[in-house]
Amino acid sequence: MEREVTLMEMLEAREARVRAQDGLREQYGVPVISFTLNIAGPVKDSPLIRRAFRAGQEELKAGLRAARLETLWQGEHLAPTGCEELYAVNGTAKEVKALCVSIEDGSSLGRLFDMDVLDSDGRKLDREEVGGGSRSCIVCGRPGKGCASRRVHTVEELQEATRRIMEEHFAAADQEKVSALVTQALLDEVCTTPKPGLVDRANNGSHRDMDIFTFTASAAALAPYWGRCFQIGRETADLAPSQTFQTLKQAGQGAERTMFAATGGVNTHKGAVFTLGTICGTIGRRWKADVPCRDPEIILSECGAMVSAAVEADFAALDTKTARTAGERAYLEQGLTGARGEAAKGFPSVREVALPALSRALEAGLNKNDAGTIALLHLIAQGADTNMAARGGPERAKKAAEDCARLLERCPLPEVEDISRLDQEFIRDNLSPGGCADLLAASFFIAKWKDFG
Repeated sequence: MEREVTLMEMLEAREARVRAQDGLREQYGVPVISFTLNIAGPVKDSPLIRRAFRAGQEELKAGLRAARLETLWQGEHLAPTGCEELYAVNGTAKEVKALCVSIEDGSSLGRLFDMDVLDSDGRKLDREEVGGGSRSCIVCGRPGKGCASRRVHTVEELQEATRRIMEEHFAAADQEKVSALVTQALLDEVCTTPKPGLVDRANNGSHRDMDIFTFTASAAALAPYWGRCFQIGRETADLAPSQTFQTLKQAGQGAERTMFAATGGVNTHKGAVFTLGTICGTIGRRWKADVPCRDPEIILSECGAMVSAAVEADFAALDTKTARTAGERAYLEQGLTGARGEAAKGFPSVREVALPALSRALEAGLNKNDAGTIALLHLIAQGADTNMAARGGPERAKKAAEDCARLLERCPLPEVEDISRLDQEFIRDNLSPGGCADLLAASFFIAKWKDFG
């Protein structure tokens, strides 16, 4: 993909593009968009360049839909000479050009987009015809035509500026996407109904101090935190994994304060702050602008490398006098390691239990809600939720896990009525699998992040 092209190859590619443009105009009699990228130097194609091109395609297609401009034909050509796409658009040339100029000027990455518009007679419209100004130089910011005509900047300077524009754009875009997807996962988790003992759309589960609106307020307040974790991962990627985790811990303490401020002191997402914060930090550590890491196995294994030493040290330092939380007491009394143990092992419950259960249910035709309820049952069936043991005692928590396991064995895709009956039993006995809820949210996020892009 990344090879140098000759001047003759570039000239031949341009001639072929002109012939294709003329053919579209003659066939459809409408304006034609010719979308390419402004890439200096002899290397015109690479994974990072293609990602920038795909981003431009998405913006252009979304813009055409929003403007209700019908695309009569479109076709792309990916080659060592660069990425190209042509569109025949049913609209006036000026409105099509105005859309293209707005996309070119709408972001830093748009400076690399070259969206020419030809009217039905073959005339290329200028930016000035639709109120667009001259484009600035990507190196110095002055009017670009002046720098180009006088060759003010070297090819190396132009290449470095191009690379920086792409990398900075995708770093910000992926950070924003991580925040959005985690927030969506938290909302998906609380909206999944029924969930035995947990807050959902039907009831407040075994809780008297929170409802679905407490969770939505918490999810909204925490939205910036996930992007911060991603950023921490990027900034500490050259350090030892354990050092990344120490920085994440400090950010997590601040996020907990934000959560409590939003909920009036109610613990809605403390476990998620730890679990999903760790995962977001790992995604940041593994991030590359051209191909971000989306492999659940790699992401979750890296989580284990990040937290295992700290978790072992925490557990080793515990005794009956220093144990403050229900999770710490569950470890001392029952050997349950909870969320920290999950993280130290690379979240096997997400990787080996919840994600496969979600996938099987969705492949069987269930919607996200019903697939989520089934994934939650699989998580509860493991019997490792420290919150269950703390609220109902070890024997009742064990029985609840066995009940879920038997239900899944009898019917791998249980009916809503069966899960609702479990919900009532959990509420009666004050059971709440909060740790499993956090793992379900993590599974929703990982599944979405894996398929995004």
